[in-house]
Amino acid sequence: MRTWLSDQVKTRLGTFGHQVPAIVQSAVGSAVAWIVAVQALGHAHPLFAPISVMICVGVGLGNRLRRVAELVVGVTLGVGIGDLLVSWIGSGPWQMALVIVLAMGVAGLLNSGELFVTQVGSSAVLVAMLVPGEDVGGLDRMADALTGGVVGLIAVALLPASPVAIAGRHLSQLLDALSTVLERAADAIDQRDADLAAEALEKGRTTQSLVEEFTAALVNSKEITMISPLRRHHRARLARYETAALPVDLALRNARVLARRTLAALGEPGPPPRALAESMREVSEAALLLQLELNAGREPMLARQALLAVAARERPANLGFSANVTLAQLRSIAVDLLQATGMGHDEATAALTPLTENQRRRAG
Repeated sequence: MRTWLSDQVKTRLGTFGHQVPAIVQSAVGSAVAWIVAVQALGHAHPLFAPISVMICVGVGLGNRLRRVAELVVGVTLGVGIGDLLVSWIGSGPWQMALVIVLAMGVAGLLNSGELFVTQVGSSAVLVAMLVPGEDVGGLDRMADALTGGVVGLIAVALLPASPVAIAGRHLSQLLDALSTVLERAADAIDQRDADLAAEALEKGRTTQSLVEEFTAALVNSKEITMISPLRRHHRARLARYETAALPVDLALRNARVLARRTLAALGEPGPPPRALAESMREVSEAALLLQLELNAGREPMLARQALLAVAARERPANLGFSANVTLAQLRSIAVDLLQATGMGHDEATAALTPLTENQRRRAG
């Protein structure tokens, strides 16, 4: 129980640490937007200025520039439509429903993006229900929303999160998952345990969402280097993560097939040899080494050397069908990870020890 609680505390603290830049950006940006709206625009209660800042800063991973533009326009449009309708029909439950229908309907005609339509609707609700009857014009509220959006974007530029840390965190999750699949498959072979092979397969099946999150993290990280002059020097390190993105995705796909064939091989008369399990562990360790080197900002030469050593080793002979397919998938994973270190496909493939005719026939 104590160990579980300690792990939970560490996880929460780690998550909080990643959220700190956004919290600081939101706090500082909201204060600045409020001051600008009050001092420069002369608005006594510029509610939508800090709201827009928090919305812009809180945009999730993805195409930040496009999505921030949609958010600012969406908030502004929602405020304008909501204020115009409330001035005509007043506020109340049915008025709120009508405001939502009209505001989101107009938004849907202008832009089918879900985020844009949602922001227009929610902003219109704020006008209709939270601030009805104030002596503030719709144009003033729209100006506050625009002010907050601009300040929010500036906050991201001047108080940026580390793009390398964002990309590195997500790639680490992918390589950790790959390593876990290979380790469990290796344990399954050593212990002749089909349940462990099934666990490896189940773990592999959960990785697609991690791949998508890493892809989005790369986009977000690249945009930070574009927006913020303070983070442009990270472009070279970020390029290494971009190089690794597709090969690591392919390695995970091959790992899922490897786990499936390992499970099948354990049910055949001739189970896979323990030498195959040892090779799996070596590739697993190379994946973790790749993670460490990339996160340290170094060329992943040690990981490449470890993978080349595995690729050059003589392959076990006289394997059953499923074990041969497992071997072929492990070779493919080694090629994928070599490409993740920066090697070309042809060079990585040439590093493999050629299969015998019998092995090629069984693997094919």
